[in-house]
Amino acid sequence: MKMQEKINELLELRTKARLGGGEKRVEKQHSQGKYTARERILMFLDEGSFEEFDMFVTHRCTNFGMDKEKFLSDGVVTGYGTVDGRLVYVFSQDFTVFGGSLSETVSQKICKVMDQAMKVGAPVIGFNDSGGARIQEGVNSLSGYGEIFQRNIEASGVIPQISVIFGPCAGGAVYSPALTDFIMMAKNTSYMFVTGPKVVKTVTHEDITVEDLGGASVHASKSGVAHFAVDDEQQGIALLRELISYLPSNNMEVPPYVPCEDPINRLEDSLNEIIPDNPNKPYDIKEVITAIVDNGQFLEIQPNYAPNIVIGFARFNGMSVGVVANQPKYLAGCLDINASRKGARFVRFCDAFNIPLVTLEDVPGFLPGSGQEYGGIILHGAKLLYAYGEATVPKVTVILRKAYGGAYIVMSSKHLRGDINYAWPTAEIAVMGGKGAVEVLKSKEIKAIEDPQKQAEFIAEKEQEYRDVFANPYVAAKYSYIDDVIEPRNTRFRVIRALESLKNKRLENPAKKHDNLPL
Repeated sequence: MKMQEKINELLELRTKARLGGGEKRVEKQHSQGKYTARERILMFLDEGSFEEFDMFVTHRCTNFGMDKEKFLSDGVVTGYGTVDGRLVYVFSQDFTVFGGSLSETVSQKICKVMDQAMKVGAPVIGFNDSGGARIQEGVNSLSGYGEIFQRNIEASGVIPQISVIFGPCAGGAVYSPALTDFIMMAKNTSYMFVTGPKVVKTVTHEDITVEDLGGASVHASKSGVAHFAVDDEQQGIALLRELISYLPSNNMEVPPYVPCEDPINRLEDSLNEIIPDNPNKPYDIKEVITAIVDNGQFLEIQPNYAPNIVIGFARFNGMSVGVVANQPKYLAGCLDINASRKGARFVRFCDAFNIPLVTLEDVPGFLPGSGQEYGGIILHGAKLLYAYGEATVPKVTVILRKAYGGAYIVMSSKHLRGDINYAWPTAEIAVMGGKGAVEVLKSKEIKAIEDPQKQAEFIAEKEQEYRDVFANPYVAAKYSYIDDVIEPRNTRFRVIRALESLKNKRLENPAKKHDNLPL
């Protein structure tokens, strides 16, 4: 065979591989509002940067007549490329080939890019669109999942791992995304569950749709499994590129710096008026966040899950930062089980990847009630406490209003190695709110007053006395638990100066095999 003939053969094989399961199946994929595996990769990566691995791999199964049906690439497209010039590794499951099911060779291809990513210290992004384990391969398919899970575990905290669910993801397949740092789902075209509607109906007699059981909206608002729920794949891929822009490539790097033209000393006069005079009235903490970060840009994570705490990425003078903030608009900003889990996971991610933490605090306490206690608020609340105490990255905290009880300690207080802790003049740092404190401290006197009118007047008077003492930040400042009381409109400037002073922070936790985080 002449050289040109061999080259032509190569080009023909490449064309065949790029067709996946064939034109009809590609058309069907498109008709469902979904892109193909390769289309997703090419949309995501910088133009012309994709280098593919293992294009000519085929499965090795001979059972059930499988030896008569083989496709090049065998159900997953793998390789590497760049996003804004930075190296990333990708795998993208191809639903047009055997429903994207996982075979032994598919697993080997995925493991190969994960191993390579670990070697060179680059993120791994996986596009999931698969019917699950390839039944014809039996235990070999299951072992493939196990190999992937093990690599997810070893890569955790070493390189960023992001799972993009753009189709089905069910059974054992869900545990690989669950082990990664972020999960993105597309509304109406993706779902995740351990057992599907048919099995659910057989076992529990519950009649439920695929969307209601494991759709994007369910996981983005009820279970907290998904960090992002997007309207379509194009929106998702744009969001994915934005997310990566905040992250370092691995745990040995600092986050990327973006030149900033937003003035450091920009005053935000609206912040001097944002706290209502009535301490029981809410305001939107997101208005504070967008007012102080660079160019008002804030990438919120899990916006529809546990909205009483707000988490996400922003920049301060070009520095990538993780923001954690109580949201007075929901449950008065109380910490509950879901908020604690959400916050703890994010704090630990930021700490693992050298991303400084800015905490905006307005928290009246942990949410009371038997539902919370029976659900384990003690353990779940301890997760957030643990995450902040364990974190060695720069930590800057600003107390805006309420900072009561154990919740004050949890939210990156000085006592949990907070580096620089500021308070607005409106800050109230105390064991509890005025009403509750008076009811405890003056219970005998209150009971002794029989006249309801006089009793109410007495409580109001004592509550005001308590507020006069504690409804300000100066008691805490007197003990050096607050580094300074700052004017709200200067918050951006003070936070940036604090972060810059902490750039070379060095702090290590005691040597140990690993921690025993309360789970």
